[in-house]
Amino acid sequence: MARTTKKKTEAPKVDIGAEIFASLRDLEQLKGISVDYMVERLKQALTNAYKKDREDHRDIPAENVVVDLNEKGLAMHLVKTAVEDVEDTALEIQIDAARRINPNVQLGDTVNIPVDIQKFGRIAAQTAKQVVIQGIREAERGVVYESYSNKAQELLTGTVLRVDPEGDVFIRVGQGNEQSDAVLHTSEQIPGESYAPGDLIRVYVLGVRNASHGPLVRVSRTHPNLVRRLFELETPEIADGQVEVRNIAREAGSRSKMAVHAIQEGVDPLGACVGPRGGRVSAVVDELHGEKIDIVVWSEDPCEYVKAALSPADVISVTEISGAKACRVIVPDDQLSLAIGKEGQNARLAARLTGYKIDIKPASQAEELTQAE
Repeated sequence: MARTTKKKTEAPKVDIGAEIFASLRDLEQLKGISVDYMVERLKQALTNAYKKDREDHRDIPAENVVVDLNEKGLAMHLVKTAVEDVEDTALEIQIDAARRINPNVQLGDTVNIPVDIQKFGRIAAQTAKQVVIQGIREAERGVVYESYSNKAQELLTGTVLRVDPEGDVFIRVGQGNEQSDAVLHTSEQIPGESYAPGDLIRVYVLGVRNASHGPLVRVSRTHPNLVRRLFELETPEIADGQVEVRNIAREAGSRSKMAVHAIQEGVDPLGACVGPRGGRVSAVVDELHGEKIDIVVWSEDPCEYVKAALSPADVISVTEISGAKACRVIVPDDQLSLAIGKEGQNARLAARLTGYKIDIKPASQAEELTQAE
């Protein structure tokens, strides 16, 4: 194994270390890119520049090109092994020449040979510049990716950039260094909504993925949690934890049901969400372009919960069916269609909200059911 001797000849330093680090600290404050990350990219850029500048254009192993960059200055040296007969001039040095650099060197030792950075040509300098620029871009993308990864399940406001022929909508979200593109796929759009460049829309963040041009945020207008986040925005009692949203069932663009529960004693969860003169719920409905929203009070009692979930229909009684997570509901005859809803929507949403299968019967059949049982 080769012995490494302490180098006796220092590589000529370029007195730009302090200036570089001052610029890197500014970059860190402006764009959130760490100084350590950019130092490594600069070292890589200078290594590539050295390889590009070599007359033989040899692909020197990275460990044989050492860049020393700190606030005291910038220097570089090439690591070669001292040998009797040189076979590879890129990686080896004849022992007599090595001893002119370090008199104590022995065969098999490594020698640090100074490199004059100032002699790099125009092409090499351009290579270094491109690598650094690319490093900054990658770091910026990484910062944005991390930022939006942390924003998953949050509500964002974006500006429509364009609508592609297949119907996907591309949106610009965020500001300043955290600005990014988001895509609202057709499957995540509320049926009947249309979008035009320049429109401001609120979206729910599903997640983020790395694309060729940078992070791409996936957003939704149909997710049930969009309703949750909108109510958090409009209702201080939800935002500060006095009222809890227990569950939401939604058919986007048509109707949603939301169950709420008061955490703090004395707070009316229903009144808090509806707001003075219905202003809070109206603001959410307007944002969803007229989607109807039923707000019900959650209950530990499944029968009471199911009864509330079938609002706005009146309910005579709710009975749990033994051995199954299901309920039989009796309603006045004139309330049957309202309880079931158009195309079964009201009953379907109530079942999804409560987690119970709901069998709705009119009062006129209640006696027959009792006799049959």
